[in-house]
Amino acid sequence: MSIQQVQSRGIYHGLPVYTETTGLTAIITGANGISGHYMLKVLSQDPKRWKRIICLSRRPPLIQGGLPPNAAHISCDFLKDPSEIAAVLKQHEVHADHVFFFSYIQPPPKPGSKGIWSDAEELVRVNSSLVSNFVQALKLAEIKPKRFMLQTGAKNYGVHLGPTKVPQEESDPRVALEPNFYYPQEDIVGEYCRETGCGWNVCMPGPILGAVPDAAMNAAFPLAVYAAVCRKLGQPLDFPGDIDSWQMNQSMSSSMMNAYMEEWSVLQGPSNQKYNTCDDSAFAWEKCWPRVAGWYGLESIGPQDGDEYATNETPYVPRGYGPNGVTRRRFTMAEWAKRDGVRETWKQLAEENGLTQKELVDTDRVFGFLDGTLCRPAPLSFSMDKSRKLGWHGFVDSNESLLEVFRDLAKIKMIPPVPEVTVSFN
Repeated sequence: MSIQQVQSRGIYHGLPVYTETTGLTAIITGANGISGHYMLKVLSQDPKRWKRIICLSRRPPLIQGGLPPNAAHISCDFLKDPSEIAAVLKQHEVHADHVFFFSYIQPPPKPGSKGIWSDAEELVRVNSSLVSNFVQALKLAEIKPKRFMLQTGAKNYGVHLGPTKVPQEESDPRVALEPNFYYPQEDIVGEYCRETGCGWNVCMPGPILGAVPDAAMNAAFPLAVYAAVCRKLGQPLDFPGDIDSWQMNQSMSSSMMNAYMEEWSVLQGPSNQKYNTCDDSAFAWEKCWPRVAGWYGLESIGPQDGDEYATNETPYVPRGYGPNGVTRRRFTMAEWAKRDGVRETWKQLAEENGLTQKELVDTDRVFGFLDGTLCRPAPLSFSMDKSRKLGWHGFVDSNESLLEVFRDLAKIKMIPPVPEVTVSFN
C-alpha cells in the first residue's frame, strides 16, 4: 500500500506534495510563450525546491514586476548553430537537473491554403531544428540533465486531420497521413536521452487556456474579445457551430494545470513515458457558453432549429474507418473579427481601458485557433487513466479556469475588465 499527500492551490486540486525535494535547477525553453510562462510560474512558487530557473528564449518573459528572484533569462536563438548556442550556455555557466522544452515556431500557412497548420513540411523542418540544435548544444556545453520534458499536443493523435479513436490514449499509434513535427521531435529527444542516459517525458495538452501578452495559440483571448465586443455593441453571445459542436466533449488544458503536471512528470512520474495533459474536467460548450455570456451580462444563443450552415469536411479519417469528420458553422470567428464595426469597437475598448493591443491583428491565426476549439469534427477525450495509475491526481474545473484566465488577461491589459454579472459553476 502506498500513501500519497495531495494539496489544493486555489482552484487547482489534487496536486502532489513534495516533502524532500530541494535545491534543483531547471531550464525552461520558450519561457515567453503561453506554456513556458506558466511553467515558470509553477516552479517559482517554491524557490526552496527550485533554487535556479534558467529561461532560454530570444525575448525575455514578460512578467509583471520582473522575473522571480530564483529565475534568470538568457537570450538564445535555437535556429543558430549548436556551437553558438553552447557558447552562450557555457558563458553563463548553465547547469540543469531538468529541462522543460516549449520552444515553438508557427510558420504561416501556404498561400491559398486553409488552416494554420496546413504547411506541415515547414512545421516539421523548423520545429525539428529547434530541438535538434538545442540537444546538440547541451552535449557541447556538457550539460547533463536527469530528465527532459518535451511538450507536444493533441495533434499527436491526428485530431487536426479528422476523427480519431476515442478516448485518446498514450499508446495509440502514430498517424502517418501527413508529416507531423511532434514525431521527429520525440525521436530527436529519445535519441539524445539514449546517448546520454537522461530520462524523458512527453506531455500532450489539448486546447490551452492561459493569460500571456501574446494572443497566439490561446483560445481564451479571442473568446474574451468576442464577448467584450458583443457587450459593447449590445449583441448576444452567438455560438457559431451546430448542435454536434455544442454538445461535443472536449478535454481542455489549462496552462497552470499543465505546468503542475509537467513538474510532477519529472519529479515523481516514471521516465520515458508519454502523458496526456489536461484539466480532467467534463467540458462542453453547451454548459460553458451560457456561463461566459453570464459573466458579460449577455444573452446566450446556441444552435437553433432551421439554422443554415457552411459545411467543411476533414481530409482524412485517422481512426481508419467510418465517414470523414464534418464541422458546420453559420460563421467563423475569423470572419467575425473582420466584420464592419468589430475592429472599430475593439479599438474603442482598447483606448477606453488602456489595453496593450489597440488593433486586432493576425486575425486568421488568432481567431482561427478559436474556430478549431469551438467546432471540432470529433470528440477530444483524453484518457487520464495512465497518469492516475502512476500517481497523478490533479484536477481543475475548466469553467473556473477559463474565468480565472479572463481575469488574468484583464490584469495584464490584454482585455477589458470582466463584468462578472453572473458567476455560477453549479
